Amino acid sequence: MLRRPRRNRFSPITRGHLRETHLGLNNLVYPLFLVEGEGIKNEVSSLPGNFRWSVDRLIEEVGECIALGINTFILFPAFPDEKKDKLATLSYDLENNFYLDAFRQLKKHYPNTCLITDVAMDPYSVDGHDGIVSKGQILNDETLDILGKMALAQAKAGADIIGPSDMMDGRVGHIRTVLDQSGFTNTGIMSYTAKYASAFYGPFRDALDSAPREDADIPKDKKTYQMDPANKREALVEGMLDFEEGADYLMVKPALNYLDIIHLMKEHFDIPISAYHVSGECAMLIAACQNGWLDYKIAMPETLLSIRRAGASTILTYFAKDYAKMVKNGELES
Repeated sequence: MLRRPRRNRFSPITRGHLRETHLGLNNLVYPLFLVEGEGIKNEVSSLPGNFRWSVDRLIEEVGECIALGINTFILFPAFPDEKKDKLATLSYDLENNFYLDAFRQLKKHYPNTCLITDVAMDPYSVDGHDGIVSKGQILNDETLDILGKMALAQAKAGADIIGPSDMMDGRVGHIRTVLDQSGFTNTGIMSYTAKYASAFYGPFRDALDSAPREDADIPKDKKTYQMDPANKREALVEGMLDFEEGADYLMVKPALNYLDIIHLMKEHFDIPISAYHVSGECAMLIAACQNGWLDYKIAMPETLLSIRRAGASTILTYFAKDYAKMVKNGELES
């Protein structure tokens, strides 16, 4: 046998010569949940190892992550029901919104971090939807004005990248126009481009208490604006629209069950493709490892590598900090 592929797998060094995909800490984004108050660090029961942080404790956590080499964070707020209304007015209240204050505080302590926001109405809406609800419908165009105000407030608070997760048509172009007209031409947009109506968001909604409200006049799910899991080519339609409207990143969400979509987007667009390794996907792996069915330190890096291999330039994952610890401790083959 003149050709023996196993020769090149014989040692860690030769395996490294052939390694096609490299996953670095600069590819990872760490999602963090925020709550109002002080001294709070409450674990999310359905997503072990992840917490709801008050801003003071968040500053400590981000500092630990930076020391490990994680420098990009996406923040999500949880608000009590009494602060919500039908038009999400708190979302752009620069004086009274602790979420916006978190960006100011983090930029004060860590000016070189990259901070990504979440733009959608559901954390602030009594209806729990990403857009305005009226007569059983989610209003698209009327929602854009609120999303624009929200994005502008986040930019003013110090956000580096705006993350519209709402899936309203035309929101990327509207937000880009609002930001540019206000002088925030350097603030990026990471658009949730192919966000599917997935069953894997459960722990995230537990963390933020942001599921649609149960009411006869409220749509029970988000299927009229999030994508059908059966569809692939439709992602290209969404991608082209967001690209033409000025998105700087195109995101696929979820990641593991949509690796083909990540690859498709990578093949068709010459801007960074992001992938959100969502809460349900992470929770399943955690549960399997806690039961002894999988080895966390082997399965977790392999999972992230598969998302990177599919074409994701940035991976939003709840495993970012653990992966960084493994890198620091020399526990990964390189």
